[in-house]
Amino acid sequence: MNKLVSVLLAALALLPLPAGAKERADLLIRHATIVDVAGARLIPDQAVATRGDAIVAVGGDADIAKAWTAGRTIDGGQRFLIPGLWDMHVHFGGGPALVEENKALLPLYIAHGITTVRDASGDLPDEVLAWRGEIASGRLFGPTLLSSGPKIEGIKPVWKGTIETGSKADVDAAVTKLKGLGVDFVKITDSTMKPDLFLYAIGKVRAAGLRVSGHIPLALTVDQAVDAGISSIEHIGYAYKAGVKGEAAIAADFAAGRIDRAEAYRRLDAGFDPDTATAAYRKLAAKGVYVTPTLNGSRVIAYLDQDDHTSDDYLGLIGPGLRATYAWRVERAAKADAAAIAARHAEYEHEASVLPMLQAAGVTIMAGTDAGFLNSFNYPGIALHQELAIFVDKGLTPAQALATATRAGPAWFGKLDHYGAVEAGKTADLVLLDRNPLADIGATRAIRVVVVRGTAYDRAALDTMLADTRAKVAAWNAEASRSAGKVE
Repeated sequence: MNKLVSVLLAALALLPLPAGAKERADLLIRHATIVDVAGARLIPDQAVATRGDAIVAVGGDADIAKAWTAGRTIDGGQRFLIPGLWDMHVHFGGGPALVEENKALLPLYIAHGITTVRDASGDLPDEVLAWRGEIASGRLFGPTLLSSGPKIEGIKPVWKGTIETGSKADVDAAVTKLKGLGVDFVKITDSTMKPDLFLYAIGKVRAAGLRVSGHIPLALTVDQAVDAGISSIEHIGYAYKAGVKGEAAIAADFAAGRIDRAEAYRRLDAGFDPDTATAAYRKLAAKGVYVTPTLNGSRVIAYLDQDDHTSDDYLGLIGPGLRATYAWRVERAAKADAAAIAARHAEYEHEASVLPMLQAAGVTIMAGTDAGFLNSFNYPGIALHQELAIFVDKGLTPAQALATATRAGPAWFGKLDHYGAVEAGKTADLVLLDRNPLADIGATRAIRVVVVRGTAYDRAALDTMLADTRAKVAAWNAEASRSAGKVE
């Protein structure tokens, strides 16, 4: 129905008007330079009219101004208008006691120009699915939420908030449950998932008409997961693994118990081969398998010896309960000796170096951060901009990086007819930037206005969102201090 309405609105925008009459829009953005992400080009002095949550007209400023009037007009000042940003890998969690702290993260995404997020599941799957509906109905403020609901896992997994499976019948029931929950995709993880069930689950999910993402068991090759029908690979480490010559032998030895996990990873780290990787990445592209690198979180942990992040201003936007979930990774990293620190630096750099190889092979790269609970100092909102900066630093052009955060997500979900461009008929999710992101990807941080489902928030409104969250966190910090004092 939404698609039909958008098409009708776009068609109506093209109909001739009576002499002197103007079509009425809710919002008019004038004198903007539109960034055509797909074409990597700029279209100067444009105007955009929106009605409800849809863009109803786009064209030269003079032409649109003659034909349209609006309840609110924003002077773009020749600034740069891009589609709303998508973060394709976020997490909410930390247990029921942290529900409110997690909800307080939602405005941070909007304040950073992120209008859609893909929740890759935590331990609050039911709450997140409820938020998804509340946001869609306007009862809760935040980015559009697309969620996997609870993950499919094995029996007694490390991760909470999962559906445990130990048989094909269990997998069948899990897929039926997730289908009934109306999830947007399915996430499968591997902490205790049997390799044969992992492959079976992928096929079952795809047969149910859903996309599937996940972590690939060490006892399987990436190629096996691809052949089974996995839709996206989360974390660049798995893409690196696909480029290892002898990956199949390593997986077989691990599955048979001939080597332990540490030895398997040692052999994987040493076995990367560019020719093997190129062939593997071309197959990913041919099969339509996307990759979400999530490099920013890896970078933070790899280089904790150089920046412990204790002075980050952004900590004032993260509740005390969520900050406490950072400790386990920080403590583990702190125990590393000089050799281990050098090894984790090298591992990050080696894995990140395959990014341009993926791009060259035609693999669609999706920007996702892994931000949320547990993932230390990988902050919701700003992390996406840091991820894009890493993409460019590792070899992508600014235009390619921008596409990973505006077009790749909608393409993966089959929603490019609604998102990914500033065009009539698309959803009115937009970001007005002070600087040109095709020249400098850092310009995505220079946000002047964010339009979310047709409602515009100027810089003052965005700053208020940040200030309100900071005030909430300050109150939670004070309460935590009082409670700690009482315990003592």
